[in-house]
Amino acid sequence: MGKTERVEDIAIERTDEVLTGQGGLVPFIEYLNGMGIVRLLRQFLPKAGSNRGFCPSVFVSSLILMFVMGGKTLSDLRELAREKGLLDLDGLAEIPNEDTMGDWLRRMGEPKDGQKGLLGLRQATDSVNRGVMVRDGIADYTLDLDATFIAADKKEARYSYLKEKGYMPMMASLYENGLFIDDEFREGNVSPQEGHVAVYKRCKALAESVEKKIARFRADSASYRADLINTLEGDGVRWTITADQDSAVKSVIERIPKSDWKPVPGDPDVSVAETVHTMGDTNKSFRLVVKRTRERSTPLSGLLVSYRYWAVATNFEANWSPFRVLEWHQLRGSFENFLKGLKSHVGVGYMPTGESYANAVWFRIGVLTYNLFIAFKREVLPAACQSWSLPTLRWKLFSMPGKIVRHARKLLLKLAVSVEDIAFLIGVRQRCRLLFETG
Repeated sequence: MGKTERVEDIAIERTDEVLTGQGGLVPFIEYLNGMGIVRLLRQFLPKAGSNRGFCPSVFVSSLILMFVMGGKTLSDLRELAREKGLLDLDGLAEIPNEDTMGDWLRRMGEPKDGQKGLLGLRQATDSVNRGVMVRDGIADYTLDLDATFIAADKKEARYSYLKEKGYMPMMASLYENGLFIDDEFREGNVSPQEGHVAVYKRCKALAESVEKKIARFRADSASYRADLINTLEGDGVRWTITADQDSAVKSVIERIPKSDWKPVPGDPDVSVAETVHTMGDTNKSFRLVVKRTRERSTPLSGLLVSYRYWAVATNFEANWSPFRVLEWHQLRGSFENFLKGLKSHVGVGYMPTGESYANAVWFRIGVLTYNLFIAFKREVLPAACQSWSLPTLRWKLFSMPGKIVRHARKLLLKLAVSVEDIAFLIGVRQRCRLLFETG
C-alpha cells in the first residue's frame, strides 16, 4: 500500500476586517459612476412607494453587480451581500433580499401600471448606448437582428415552435461595437417573424439621435418579409437576409442554368450561383445568391446526385461577388456569440419568476449589464484584452482578493496580488478617469 499523506489541521476563525474577493471590480464601479448609471436610473425609473423603500437605483445596481460577479439567480443576492466593503465603494449600504427584489421586478413590469419600470429601463439603456456610440468613432453601423429562445419551465411560459416552454426575445445589435440596442421580451408562442419593422425603426431612431445611421442590415429567414425589405430599400440600407425556401424560391433555384454554378475553391462538393427574384409585395426585385452542397450521406449518394441549398437575398451591388455576399452574411456568427454572452455569461438564460412581465424586467437589466461590460471593455481595457469574455474578465481582473481600510478619512484598498497586477489595475483606472475627464 502507498504511504498515506497526513492532512494538516486547519483552524478557522472569524474576522471583522473588511475583506473582498473582488477588489478588481473597483475600476468597473468607477466606470459605472462615470457613466452616471445611478443618475439615469433615478431619472427614468418610478420612485419608491414609501420613504422607507429602496431607491430604484439600488435594485438595478445590485443586480448589475450580481450579474457581473457571476450570479444567476435571485438567491445569489445573498452572496453579493457578503461583499460589504465593495458595496460601500458603490454606495450600496444595503441591498434588497431575494423576496423584495422579486416583488420589485413584478411592480416594474406590471402591465396594469403601464410597465413604467420596463419602459424606464429602456430609456436608461438607450442613454448608455448613445454615450458609447458618440465616443466609438464609427460613422455608420451594421444591424444584426434575430429572435433567441430562452427555455423556462414556468407555469405561465408558452410553448414555442421548438416545442419547448419559454420565451422568445427579439434582439438587435450593432456588429461594429457589439452593443444590443434593442430588446423586446416576448412569450414563447410569439412568432419570430413578428415586429421586425418596428425593431428596425427603433434602432434607426437611436442611431440618428447621435447623428449616425444604420447603413447595413443582416438577418435570418424570419426577416424574409416584404414589409421589412421595402422599408430597408426605402431607407437606402444595404441588406442580406437568408431566404425562406418557399415554393417560389425553390422554383427560381431550379431554373438556374448549370453553367452558372461556380465551384468553391478547395471544395468540389460546394458551388455558388445567383439569380434575380422578387416577392409578391416587394417594390423591387433583388439578387438571390445560392450555395448548393452535394449530399454524400447516403449509400446511394455515389450514384444519385442530390443537393442541399442555402439562399441569401440581397440588394448589394453587382460589384459584390456572390462569394463576397455569402462571406459577409456569415459574419452573423458574431451576433450568435453576442447572444451566447448575454444568456450564458451574464446569466439571463435563467428566469427568476413565474410572471413573464417580471422576467422582462430581469432580462432588460441583464441586457444593460451586458452592454456596460462591452462598453467597459472597449473604452477602458487595453487592446490585448478586447477578446476577453465576461468570465475571462472575472478571472483575470475582478477576482483580486484584498482588504479595505479606512485611513485619514480615505478608503485604501490593499490587494494581495503581484506588482504586475497592481500596475495593470492602475492603468485601467487611469484610462477610465481620462475617458470621463475628456468625454
